[in-house]
Amino acid sequence: MFSSLPSFAAALSQPFKRSQLGLFHGKTKQYGNNVPFSKKKTRRTWLPNIQTKRLFSDALGEKVRVKLSMRALKTIRKYGSIDQYVLNTKSDLLGWEGMRLRVAVREAQERKVLEVSSSPS
Repeated sequence: MFSSLPSFAAALSQPFKRSQLGLFHGKTKQYGNNVPFSKKKTRRTWLPNIQTKRLFSDALGEKVRVKLSMRALKTIRKYGSIDQYVLNTKSDLLGWEGMRLRVAVREAQERKVLEVSSSPS
């Protein structure tokens, strides 16, 4: 799946598999109870607030479409760009999609460095 990455699927196994397909920043399904006036509790779940966004990547030079939680979007805005977010965030918060983006951004940055150093000045 990732050509230049070692296999890390076992390290990232989580009960909420959907969170591996986007930038969820550690947000998962939460569990609790509905409690009406009669106090008869019934189990329920809360899903994280997930949106599909297109964010511009400076390193890749194009917009990247990702599913992300609003917590991840706030953190991306704090870091300034999606490139800085995927490079500086811990891998256990990124998931598979975040690690794929991290590899793509690193490779694009290395290519730019090689182009600048090999071009005649």
